[in-house]
Amino acid sequence: MAIASSSAPKNDWQLAGKLLPYAKKNLITLAVSIILLIPLAIAGAVQPLVVGQAVSLLRGETVWGILADLSISEGINRLIWILLATIVIRLAFTSIQGYLVQKVGQEITAGVRQDLFDHVTSLSSRFFDRMPVGKLVTRLTNDVEALGDVFASGAIGIVNDVISLAVIIVSIFLLQWQLATLLMLMLLPVTFLIVYFQGQYRKANYQAREELSQLNAMLQENVAGINIVQLFRREALNAELFRTVNDRYRLAVNKTIFHDSAVSATLEWISLVAIAGVLWLGGWLIFQDALSFGVLSAFILYSQRLFNPLRQFADKFTMFQSGLTAIERVTELMSEPIEIQDKQQHLTTSLNLSDSASGEIIFDNVSFGYKPGEYVLKNLNFKIKPGEKIALVGPTGAGKSSIIRLLCRLYDPSEGRILVDGIDIRDLPQEDLRRHIGVILQESFLFAGDVQRNITLGEEYPFEAVKQAAVLTNVDQLIEELPQGYRTALRERGTNLSGGQKQLLAFARVAIRDPKILVLDEATASLDVGTEALIQSALEQLLEDRTAIIIAHRLSTIRDVDKIIVLKQGEILETGNHDQLLAQNGLYASLYRLHMLGD
Repeated sequence: MAIASSSAPKNDWQLAGKLLPYAKKNLITLAVSIILLIPLAIAGAVQPLVVGQAVSLLRGETVWGILADLSISEGINRLIWILLATIVIRLAFTSIQGYLVQKVGQEITAGVRQDLFDHVTSLSSRFFDRMPVGKLVTRLTNDVEALGDVFASGAIGIVNDVISLAVIIVSIFLLQWQLATLLMLMLLPVTFLIVYFQGQYRKANYQAREELSQLNAMLQENVAGINIVQLFRREALNAELFRTVNDRYRLAVNKTIFHDSAVSATLEWISLVAIAGVLWLGGWLIFQDALSFGVLSAFILYSQRLFNPLRQFADKFTMFQSGLTAIERVTELMSEPIEIQDKQQHLTTSLNLSDSASGEIIFDNVSFGYKPGEYVLKNLNFKIKPGEKIALVGPTGAGKSSIIRLLCRLYDPSEGRILVDGIDIRDLPQEDLRRHIGVILQESFLFAGDVQRNITLGEEYPFEAVKQAAVLTNVDQLIEELPQGYRTALRERGTNLSGGQKQLLAFARVAIRDPKILVLDEATASLDVGTEALIQSALEQLLEDRTAIIIAHRLSTIRDVDKIIVLKQGEILETGNHDQLLAQNGLYASLYRLHMLGD
């Protein structure tokens, strides 16, 4: 991940340098595009000289040696051919060079976007707990798109401007040093003003990006929760909240527009002053017979061309600064540490779970907190034997789901260790660990795609295996009733399926992977009575010869498990089977009686 950095970059060149590793992948294309800038700059510098020679020829002044022995008409014709040649060179090379630069820019954008996506999907759940989805999407889309332009139109554009300026400066000093010195003096205030407005624009643009992220976050939240918004009549309140954020974004953008306009206006004003200065000094030199009209004509054109690179930079100013701001924001995201990582020993050792893994689980003095010092699990010690079925019971907030997250290594324990088949899960490759643990949540997430792909999740399974998993979990009949069966396209989040159908697909998704450990987190809570009865027989087969952890609020569904662990405020309060816990007349007995009263 080349764009990541442990320290904040100090200036624009360091920021742009973050993209160099990506540019190196297209080094030949990049080199050709830069080499083409040289003939482009030379052709552009020759054109004012040609016009100046035409004026000198018409006035009978000193001209180039190749024009000295020609008549006026012949000399003009030759100058026209030279001018046409420079125009053709500029047209041809500009098109080729522009295409190559944009191609490199798109390659850089694609590379950064891929690395950023890979990095974000490797971050721990702790990161996503504090990062709104809308802000994350803004960085993955708007910011990445903006930073590609930094290199394509920005950095290469600056190289183009520098080469053009260098060629023009050399040309004007060779032509007439007094006028050249005047023009150079006019460049000094422009340089200082650009540097000043650049800093001001950067600050304003960063703030605008932050407000845009907030805007996208609010938009995403309202779209995702549209049912609650409408059911509780929050449209007017949310619209007012959105208007507030929208106004902040508008004001932030207005600041960027002001600084951008200030640069453009300053350049226009100084370029006009420069032309007036050339006319004044040139006119005086002509009266002193120290300058010809042809040279003055060339200098007037050079005056315009000298400020063109700066004017082009001003036109690209908004894009360039937006891109640098985007690199800052992307670098911040790429610098987020990946908390859950495989140890380096996995590259050299074969420490993993074999296909004959038994499914033993041990929590050894495990404590955990989402925030430092605020534990939601405290000193948990329990063992789940291979093939044993246990249930986690307790009031809301007791820590049941946190145990599951730790077992799947979405988080690491703050203290203690978790062993699977005698191996600390931190010593296991994540891929190997999660291949042996099948998790079915209360609400299963479905991706856009067909039914078969939502069961295989992109892995290579033969169709017969997919169908067998569906038969095992009693969802084959429901799938066959869909319009195109296993090829039925599902909309985003599976909105064209009922909640029960989505949950049944989640069972088939786990069954095809044949895990050694099965976790059911309120997996049947969203099923109706008929669908739940349909899947109970499938669950009996699915649970056979597997270690299982079941979280259920309906205590009647866990009466037959081997062991029940009762939790309260992150601590184990009671342990035993259903009858033993009822006999203890403790928390479990109270919860069970309340449940029976509810039924």
